[in-house]
Amino acid sequence: MRKTEGKGEVHINAFKSIGDGAVIESGVLAFHPENIEIGKGVYIGHQTILKAYFKQLMVIGDGSWIGQQCYFNSAGGIQIGRNVGIAPAVKIITSSHGEEGRAKSILHSQLEFAPVQIDDNSDIGIGAIILPGVHIGQGAQIGAGAVVTRDVPAYAVAAGVPARILRYRRE
Repeated sequence: MRKTEGKGEVHINAFKSIGDGAVIESGVLAFHPENIEIGKGVYIGHQTILKAYFKQLMVIGDGSWIGQQCYFNSAGGIQIGRNVGIAPAVKIITSSHGEEGRAKSILHSQLEFAPVQIDDNSDIGIGAIILPGVHIGQGAQIGAGAVVTRDVPAYAVAAGVPARILRYRRE
């Protein structure tokens, strides 16, 4: 039998830290809130799931905006900078199952962890998926529905499946 991690419903006091003016809408679920740091003026939209774990931190920087129905899995750690816009339905994943050969079920294979870092002033489009180990540079823009499998440099505009750099933002 597997042990449940609870219902995810939390009180503001349960977070590791939460800044002044932060808004957490109804229906947000937070698992292991003791490992979640929320900055000043952060907005977290309805029905978002913040799935922290007992080891790594999930950090959401000051002034960032998280849309509705996002899913953040921080088993490997998530660092979101300041003033980052994250549209609805974005998924950030920091773990995956390794390959251990055909004799073992993928479901029961060893988990591999890698942190995700999203630098200040970046923007993630609706429905994008950020995979383990990705670093999105300052001011980068990720298109709607993109699947980001590798690093995106500062001020790059990336889109597609898998995401590729289309151009760089002008000064």
